[in-house]
Amino acid sequence: MRSMLEPLPTTAPDALSAGSILVVDDEPSVLRSLARLLSHHGYSCATATSAAEARGLLHGEAFDLILSDVNMPGENGLELLEGISQTYADIATVMVTAMDDRKLAESALQMGAYGYVIKPFEANEILIAVSNALRRRTLEIENRRHRDKLEQMVQERTRELWTAVRELEKTELLVRQSREETVQRLSMAAEFRDLETHNHVQRMSRYCELIARALGRDPEYCDLIRIASAMHDVGKIGVPDAILLKPGPLSDDEFDQVKAHTVMGERMLDGSESEMLRLATTIAVTHHERWDGSGYPHGLAGEEIPLEGRIAAIADVFDALTSHRVYRKAFKLGEAIDMMTGARGTHFDPELLDLFFEHIDEVLLIMHSSEKG
Repeated sequence: MRSMLEPLPTTAPDALSAGSILVVDDEPSVLRSLARLLSHHGYSCATATSAAEARGLLHGEAFDLILSDVNMPGENGLELLEGISQTYADIATVMVTAMDDRKLAESALQMGAYGYVIKPFEANEILIAVSNALRRRTLEIENRRHRDKLEQMVQERTRELWTAVRELEKTELLVRQSREETVQRLSMAAEFRDLETHNHVQRMSRYCELIARALGRDPEYCDLIRIASAMHDVGKIGVPDAILLKPGPLSDDEFDQVKAHTVMGERMLDGSESEMLRLATTIAVTHHERWDGSGYPHGLAGEEIPLEGRIAAIADVFDALTSHRVYRKAFKLGEAIDMMTGARGTHFDPELLDLFFEHIDEVLLIMHSSEKG
């Protein structure tokens, strides 16, 4: 087997693994060997014999990765790693040590190390650890930039939404029809991808009005919940089209991004003096909560969930089940009713669900009021 002192045949690293590396070790022979090995394989290398010297180099040069010994006089490698993790978020780190200590390895990884190599090591171990760390670094930087871009997009669209809402609130002489049309258009900003999502907003809001009326609430409240519930998914402005329109199952990460639309909607709508927008805020953040506490985003249970959120949950799920979606066809009415009845007392408020299906004739009139594609 080759030792770390014996160079491997020269091979140019690929675009992901190439980079600038700072090697830190208090043993000159190890330091030279590592630098020679990495340079031989196309990496740009600098060396330091202590953590203090490494910090000095970090102030003046940009590095993609630091390969550091753990046990060094003065400041050790773990202390150096902690400082790097806090100050240089884009630098990957790989630790090297002669101690085969599981707790030490776990500490290093928890502090942000990308890899952990034990002496004596093979040349390939170092090269593989460095290559993997640089690949992970590239992916994390790309992911961070994507999140920053998405957040910027959400902020920009939120400002646009708030501008439109403020203009609406300033105009006290707007008739109700004009106000409702404006709200519908704001709601569709998050669901403009196809006609069916527009129809979903209309039907879902009318189901909410129906339940409120069946509860005996006054006409003003029933009209208010119909208008406000149209904005239940406004937070989807911040969810990429590639996820919303994906025809197959979502990954865990993709589903987490979809779930975030509830809190995004709350952030967009919260803080208004308008009664309608306060109600819309409540619906946006609670319409995916479940009666048994297994929903999101806050895991509310039972009557902890505001009435409007419990009403919207029934209306939203019923219309989703009975409508065509990009990932499936609509369920038959009987199937949809059976599925929702099976979730009575777990997903849905049992009394509200019973009330909804007691008015099935009115439900069907709304259900067939627009084509489902």
